[in-house]
Order: sequence, then C-alpha cells, then structure tokens
Amino acid sequence: MNLILSLEFIKNHRQLVTTWLRILLSKRQFVLLLTILVVSPLGWTKEAVPVSENPEIERRMIALSEELRCLVCQNESLAGSRSDFAKDLRREIREQLIANKSNKEITDFLVARYGDFVLYRPPLRTNTMLLWFGPFIFLLIGTGALIIYLRKRRKLLEKTPLSEEQLKQAEELLKKGSNGGST
Repeated sequence: MNLILSLEFIKNHRQLVTTWLRILLSKRQFVLLLTILVVSPLGWTKEAVPVSENPEIERRMIALSEELRCLVCQNESLAGSRSDFAKDLRREIREQLIANKSNKEITDFLVARYGDFVLYRPPLRTNTMLLWFGPFIFLLIGTGALIIYLRKRRKLLEKTPLSEEQLKQAEELLKKGSNGGST
C-alpha cells in the first residue's frame, strides 16, 4: 500500500522529485570536486632540484644544456626537459663542470656517447648534409612539381575552337530546347 502511495506521489510531484534529485547530485558532485581539489596537490609536490653551490657553474650548465637536445623528448632542450634522462645528463654536465672541463670537452663527450643528434645545431658533415639541405631540396622538388602541374592544367583548360559541324549541332540542340524539347 505504501509503495502504491509513494508511486502516486512521485507521479504527481515529478518536478519536485527531479529538483531534489538534481540538488542531491550537485551536492555529491560538489563534495567530490572539493575532495579532488584538496587531495590532488599533495601528489604534485616533489623534492627541490639540487643546484650547484657555485652560481657560475650553474649558469654555465644551463647555457650548455640549452644547446643540447633531450634524447627522450627530442624536440626539447636538455634544460627544459623534465625526463629522468635529462636530469641525469644535467647532473653529469654539472659534475664535469665542477671538474673544470670546458664546454667543448663536455659537448665532445656527449657527442661521442650519443651522436650528433644530441646537438641542436649539428656540424656540417657528409652524413648530416641531408639534415641541413634536405628541407631546401624538398622545397625545390615541390615547387618544380607544382609548376609542371599548373602548366599541364593550363593546357587542358585552354579553349579549343569548335568545328562548323559542332557549332551547327549546338545550335540545333539549343533550338530544340527552346521549343519545348519535343521533336
């Protein structure tokens, strides 16, 4: 009996029930959102990155790592990358700077270990010619292909004069079309 009365109440007061359900759901969503906002920053905290005691070494390390590519990210400098590999390389660079090695010695060490790809500006060698001149070669090939395509297209679009017979046929078709199309 109570169930039937409850169902009738719900039918009669559908709008009131849906409003209360929306309020309850929005309160749950608000509590869930608030919980996420309070708890999530706790996972973001990390240990501070160690810096050298000597600001000159740190400045050199940053300048040198800006010139080197992160091998994990590949499109980011070593200084801007957050990968573990980049952190290890920065630590290695810092240690070599503390050992009084020059920037060239450190760069040569990294190139010997990881190849020319670690450099943002690789040297001009026979094995890097395509890297340096490839974009210009592809640009020239693309421009040449475009010119050839446009010339062929122009020839196809040129007007070819109609013969006398074709002109007569066209006039007849136009006359038939203006007379209602019946023969």
